[in-house]
Amino acid sequence: MAKTFQAYRIHERNGGVDARFERLTLADLADGNVVIRVRYSSINYKDALAATGKGKILRRFPLVGGIDLAGTVAESSDRRYGKGDPVLVTGCGLGEDHDGGYAEYARVNGDWVIPIPDGLDAKRAMAIGTAGFTAALAIHRMEHNGQRPDGGPVVVTGATGGVGSLAVNMLAGRGYEVVAVTGKSDAAAYLKKLGASSVLLRSEIDYGKRPLERTQWAGAIDNVGGEMLTWLTRTTGWWGNIASIGLAGSHELNTTVMPFILRGVNLLGINSMATPRKLRLQVWKRLATDLKPSKLNAILSSVVPFAELPGAFDAFLAGKVQGRTVVKI
Repeated sequence: MAKTFQAYRIHERNGGVDARFERLTLADLADGNVVIRVRYSSINYKDALAATGKGKILRRFPLVGGIDLAGTVAESSDRRYGKGDPVLVTGCGLGEDHDGGYAEYARVNGDWVIPIPDGLDAKRAMAIGTAGFTAALAIHRMEHNGQRPDGGPVVVTGATGGVGSLAVNMLAGRGYEVVAVTGKSDAAAYLKKLGASSVLLRSEIDYGKRPLERTQWAGAIDNVGGEMLTWLTRTTGWWGNIASIGLAGSHELNTTVMPFILRGVNLLGINSMATPRKLRLQVWKRLATDLKPSKLNAILSSVVPFAELPGAFDAFLAGKVQGRTVVKI
């Protein structure tokens, strides 16, 4: 193992952040009982917010960024893992209060480590990453709550983003009729390639004003929040499940209890960061089997060399990124 290694570390400076490459040693990293030689990471919207200081993501400074990582075990005092084992870590506080995946080495708690399932490798695991894990967790919870392909259409909002793209493809692979909602008029061909049955432009939506509108959906995965999520509560049908994943539009929700007590609609909050290990293992097993994305090559929009990482964040903040971006460490 190298005595020093390259890392992209975020410092606090004058009320903002100063993110830069540095040479670190293992002693500079947060505590943990498993050291991983990182091969790939990814860029999520949260990573862009953290590295640019546009969002209050980090809970301590300085901190290595990156909420995802995949690679091989370099050292371990946890008997579950041996040197050379292919592993991944997503969420669990990486890049928020624990040094993350934007480094050649990471040191983490063994309970966070997931063996890369058969059928995936480090690069494909990071093409899925937190985004795919979140989408799969949403589907897993919806199905646990009775969602079935024969129940009717499922709508996915923010459909061209990482979570949305993977959700569309996974749902289609499970046999659901998928309606993709997007603000990008040129994205229809991409979304239909992923498996969307139809594409609805955000500008064409009549949000309505009544507590209950005409039922349109058997279920929904929402990345937007705000007015969009309010509309979903009004238009989701009997016993439907709405998985609330993101707040790209707004963190606010203005609705009534009527969808919940008159139609039995279920609003499921999806937190991928603090998912219990047993459930995390179940979801990753499904990501390598029945929820394995069939169009992952199309969803993986780019592979960014580690040295070019700082220049990749602005496109995320501007909403110009389609699908997933992997970082080759």
